[in-house]
Amino acid sequence: MNTPCYDFFCPVKIVAGVRSLEHLPHELSNLSASRPMIITDIGVRQAGLVDHVTHAFDDSNITIIDIFDDVPPDSSTSLVSHIADRYRQLECDCIIAIGGGSVIDTSKGVNILVSEGGNNVTDYSGVDSLKRPLRPFFVIPTTAGTGSEVTSVAVIADSNSGVKHIFTCSFLLPNVAILDPRMTKTLPPHITAATAIDALTHAIEAFTCMGKNPLSDTYATAAIRKISENILKVMDNPEDELGRLELAQASTMAGIAFSNSMVGLIHALGHSLGVVCHIPHGLCMSIFLPHALEYNLHNGQHQLSELLLPLAGAEVYSRTPTDQRSQAVINFIHDLKDDLFERCQLPRSLSETGKVNKEHFARIVELTVDDAALILNPIEVDRDDAMALLHKAW
Repeated sequence: MNTPCYDFFCPVKIVAGVRSLEHLPHELSNLSASRPMIITDIGVRQAGLVDHVTHAFDDSNITIIDIFDDVPPDSSTSLVSHIADRYRQLECDCIIAIGGGSVIDTSKGVNILVSEGGNNVTDYSGVDSLKRPLRPFFVIPTTAGTGSEVTSVAVIADSNSGVKHIFTCSFLLPNVAILDPRMTKTLPPHITAATAIDALTHAIEAFTCMGKNPLSDTYATAAIRKISENILKVMDNPEDELGRLELAQASTMAGIAFSNSMVGLIHALGHSLGVVCHIPHGLCMSIFLPHALEYNLHNGQHQLSELLLPLAGAEVYSRTPTDQRSQAVINFIHDLKDDLFERCQLPRSLSETGKVNKEHFARIVELTVDDAALILNPIEVDRDDAMALLHKAW
């Protein structure tokens, strides 16, 4: 902990467990909401996941007013405006987001416009531009990785310029997040793996970055333990509901942790790679995770050793000499990546993605050194350092 004073904030109500979706009508009623709009994507709907949600209202007096199922992987300001217009025309009074990061970010943008008015969501971009609570907002994640259901951030691209606008405000937080293992059971193996590593990265960076605090540490270590104990179980048995629930809870815990401590070098590299080469975020995290940790370790970062216990368990921790525990953490992550590659061919390196070549490196470096995530990384990173890391990850 770097200062004697810190903030920790997470007012989202979390309802978790097998068949927890059945609590949704009660949660809407608690907030006097009765005309919900569902926002999702076509893949989620075709997988039958929206049906689980609509059936939860079968015995209630609440009617789903509309289902918008055309959110793309990268949302846009024009789409947010279109959905907001539809919400107003149908006189909806709340939003239920069912999906991953793009769906949830889109829904946050829609909630801004239907609550504050206007047609251009970028008018509210930046930090703390919102000054009052928004309409009731419920989130049902369908991946166990982003933690967006408990974060106060949304990223939405401008439809014309392509520039990604960041929105950060506590009023963006959902009122309720529902974690039901039925919503992640149909995830393909490579997405299950990538999103779990995304959550693991959130937790590890939350624990090792300069914004860490005792409460975020608690959430981070609990998330790490749940991911380590369940990721391979779920890969080997995708129908494991309890394992799926543990990964979903870990993702939420990691989201709470990094929302209150921030992230660092791994995310700076990952953001840049995603922009330049259009690599999914979870895969970016998986590729860079051990290499960035090793960079921080060799340049004086010493907190990593404490994570060997939740990551590898008490037996490994106790038999590993104190001065070797940090490297053991990195070795464990390399081994985990190999295990995931064996099960679902999740790429372990930049070259294995088939989408990156070394001509991309200069642009990735430029974006990385300007990324805000580096501000709280425990070790400074310059262009040469970033370039060396890219070659290491190649």
